[in-house]
Amino acid sequence: MPEDVMHTRPSRVWIASLISTVVTLPLAFFALVFGGLSPMACDSCSEADAHRFDAGFGTAWTVLCCGLVLSLAVLVASWVCSFRRPPAGVFLAVLAPCTVFVAWVMFMALVDWP
Repeated sequence: MPEDVMHTRPSRVWIASLISTVVTLPLAFFALVFGGLSPMACDSCSEADAHRFDAGFGTAWTVLCCGLVLSLAVLVASWVCSFRRPPAGVFLAVLAPCTVFVAWVMFMALVDWP
């Protein structure tokens, strides 16, 4: 590559992806653990409450898992784009933890808590 082309590219854009990784992966882990342990909230429920909880939990668990997979895909895309298209890499790095948060909020809203 010519010398002047190499200097026009931002050299530290990968830091946004690194920070996003450090934030997103623990958030996703705790969301998954809490989501997996949340059926214990209805251990002492009546049978009617348990049926309502189970019906909402199945859909909410699917939404949470899909949202976490999407956040992982956005995180990987932020790493790829940080080297090829730096502005898109920074945008995706910010979007990854936001995706975990949105998936978590949707999970909490879909479950019919006792």
